[in-house]
Amino acid sequence: MTRSIIHSDRAPKAIGPYSQAVRAGDTLYLSGQTPLDPASGELVAGDIGVQARQVFENLAAVLAAAGASFADVVRVGIYLTDLGNFAAVNEVMKQYFNEPYPARSTIGVAALPRGAQVEIDLVAVLGG
Repeated sequence: MTRSIIHSDRAPKAIGPYSQAVRAGDTLYLSGQTPLDPASGELVAGDIGVQARQVFENLAAVLAAAGASFADVVRVGIYLTDLGNFAAVNEVMKQYFNEPYPARSTIGVAALPRGAQVEIDLVAVLGG
């Protein structure tokens, strides 16, 4: 099995000892993205909709760097500091995915890096 590191300059740099994504064989594992602006590295200002949209744009950039798209995603992991934002994040997610939708988990967490309200990670399968 081959393993390669995926990086996009159009997504925020990793803020710890991890890669934006790793491809192992035909499976692509994307690290969690928070709503950081790729240019400034700062948290975007705005409500949960604005933050979720930035997260999906960051993920789109990493997917594109791997030659993939949201159509290749099989699992989404969403982490929210307020589960009351569940419906708002669903509305943003619908703008990036078409049916059949990937599997998903949504988990309430006490806090996220840099005060983010949302973090999302993905698993995609390529070449299938």
